[in-house]
Amino acid sequence: MPDTPYTPTAPPRPERSHPLVRTLAVLGLLFVFLLGVNGLGDGFKALGGDALDAFFATTSNPFIGLMVGVLATTLVQSSSVTTSLIVGLVAAPVHPLPIANAVPMIMGANIGTTVTNTIVSLGHIRRREEFRRAFAVATCHDFFNFIAVALLLPLEMFTGVLRRTATALTGLLAGVTGVEYDSPLKGALKGTLRPVKDALHTIAPERAAEIMLIILSGVLIYLALTLLVRVMRTAVQTRVESIVTAGLEKSALIGIIVGIVVTFMVQSSSITTSLLVPLAGAGLLTVSQAFPVTVGANIGTTFTAMFAALAATGPNAQFGLTIALVHLLFNLTATLLIFPIPRIRAIPIRAAERLAAVATRSRQWALLYVILLFYGVPALFALLNQIL
Repeated sequence: MPDTPYTPTAPPRPERSHPLVRTLAVLGLLFVFLLGVNGLGDGFKALGGDALDAFFATTSNPFIGLMVGVLATTLVQSSSVTTSLIVGLVAAPVHPLPIANAVPMIMGANIGTTVTNTIVSLGHIRRREEFRRAFAVATCHDFFNFIAVALLLPLEMFTGVLRRTATALTGLLAGVTGVEYDSPLKGALKGTLRPVKDALHTIAPERAAEIMLIILSGVLIYLALTLLVRVMRTAVQTRVESIVTAGLEKSALIGIIVGIVVTFMVQSSSITTSLLVPLAGAGLLTVSQAFPVTVGANIGTTFTAMFAALAATGPNAQFGLTIALVHLLFNLTATLLIFPIPRIRAIPIRAAERLAAVATRSRQWALLYVILLFYGVPALFALLNQIL
């Protein structure tokens, strides 16, 4: 018999779950996320103020608070987790974290979140030109946030402008949407937490049970956000790539909007900025093209903290919304101060390109940059604060 002619077939597409299943998964993970934020506040409320005194003392210094935010975010690889935890601490019903102390931590989280795409760029380290392009795009995010903190942290320390503005906005929003604080969602959260608390108190003494609740709540926040990012990334991965590519061909303003929208879709600025790194390595975009998307990702990531504020209950619930608004105002103000003026906008771009040139000549400097800046310096500050 004659051989049957070979007909090439397209590779099978990866199976995707039904949209209804994905929707239910997203809703379930959002509920778990809010459950963790709510449990965090309840745990600190029951634990009492004495256990928090030492923690508050370490964050009363704004520079230490900044380092705490950087280190916490680099360790969990997510500013969303850090800012959500801060919202829970600020909104704690008893002995909440003062907003003035939390503001530098929020700024530190903005710096810490840039470590992910910088680490991603190290994957190109064996190919010289490819690494130079990728590292420059990754670190322009670093330099933008460094400049933002350098400008706004001293201003906030002397004037409290972000805190005061956020407090005023909270008052306006609370007047319009105050019913939210008694919503059925919060009743469902408390109803779900009650048996968990009862179970913990049956297996451990009271103080140990509250510590276990705080740890469990932190784990729930981390796992829910991690899984939520995976589900969203699987659902919109091809769309994200096409949206970013289309946005890069338009104006800078469109690039910022693309960064906001994509980050809101995937609930992670790290995914948005990390997506730019291989595109830069392949020579498909420049630092100047990627920069607006990076700025937009900074703004888009603030919606997670805003959403976490919905889970806050009790007399200090509005403070959770206030610190979430501080995060939004910080990124909006930084964008307005840095991006519109060409000479200032060029600073993070040129700094990133120069650092990439140095890192390309001696690639050990790239590793040293990541280790020292994101882990070594914050840990050193925390250690010195304890000693002194």
